[in-house]
Amino acid sequence: MARRFYVISYDVVDDRRRDRLYRLLLDHGDRVQYSVFCCQLNPRERVRLIADIRERIHAKEDQTLVLDAGPVDGAHPTPELTWIGQPYRPMARCQIV
Repeated sequence: MARRFYVISYDVVDDRRRDRLYRLLLDHGDRVQYSVFCCQLNPRERVRLIADIRERIHAKEDQTLVLDAGPVDGAHPTPELTWIGQPYRPMARCQIV
């Protein structure tokens, strides 16, 4: 399955819900700002992650945005991002089977 980059940001009112969402996203990607993550996901992982996010937030109080930033290509993929200030340097990730 083809992997794609996703930029995920959140605005969660409750500290407990925010912490649970933070830990979930940390398992799936790199934190690039306080409430912004870059994740490399295949379609199945994306569906599962969105379901897990829905379980952790309160829909009437919180907000999570999931932006598709394009396909993951190459040995050391990096999404096409423009930054001002500190650059985004993705951590090397590997999958253990």
